Amino acid sequence: MRDKGLDFDVALGQAQRLGYAEADPTFDIEGVDAAHKATIMSAIAFGIPVQFDKAYVEGITKLGAADIKYAEQLGYRIKLLGITKRTAKGIELRVHPSLVPTKRLIANVEGAMNAVMVQGDAVGTTLYYGKGAGSEPTASAVIADLVDITRLHTVDPLSRVPHLAFQPHTMDQAKSDLPVLPMGEVVTSYYLRLRVADETGVLAKVTGILAEAGISIDAMLQREADEVGGERGTGGDLQIPQTDLIILTHDCVEAKMNAAIAQMQALPTVLEPITRIRKEELA
Repeated sequence: MRDKGLDFDVALGQAQRLGYAEADPTFDIEGVDAAHKATIMSAIAFGIPVQFDKAYVEGITKLGAADIKYAEQLGYRIKLLGITKRTAKGIELRVHPSLVPTKRLIANVEGAMNAVMVQGDAVGTTLYYGKGAGSEPTASAVIADLVDITRLHTVDPLSRVPHLAFQPHTMDQAKSDLPVLPMGEVVTSYYLRLRVADETGVLAKVTGILAEAGISIDAMLQREADEVGGERGTGGDLQIPQTDLIILTHDCVEAKMNAAIAQMQALPTVLEPITRIRKEELA
């Protein structure tokens, strides 16, 4: 979508013809497949039970070409990320489109390539990169699993590498009791795009709502809308001039951002549903 300026449906059709997306692409485009992987890795990394039902999952179907363009202008690329991290309050487990700085390696993972980025206490950040789709990479992974099963079949159970890194008899003692955080408690930063009437005072109202919510603005762009929408002026015969407000915020709690977005959406000068994409600096 970014390189060729394709609409979502056209890009999806090409991915299906190349074998990168399934005939029924729901798990791919809605983030479910990535959420399955992130859930398993969260269990291995943090010693928690597999809890897919508690993962927050948001796909890419609502991404627009305008947001891809604006992200590029701000120095970011949009990637579907599966994120799991341990915090003092619990485990984050979420999948959603994210703005990632273009200078990050993971922002340059393209096409059928996948990457897993791991932050370790001693080694820092490591990246594991390779093909994640296509007939041959898929077949290779299946054969590798069968080889592992065959090799382990004759190994003493207590000498095997156990599932989720714990032996069954020690699993209950070893597992962490940290909860998976609801999305409303996750702290991150945001990209917001508001299609608004090009009138005096609109920006002041929007920034006022964010300020009252304690949400700090990191950067902001204002661009003329690509086209004039169908909204009518008070006289009923004039179309309203429109503009796009693009706002990057600093970190805040998701619940606080949800409340602010609801207030901004209720403004009569906000003409379309607000686009919100989370932003991950991955520093």
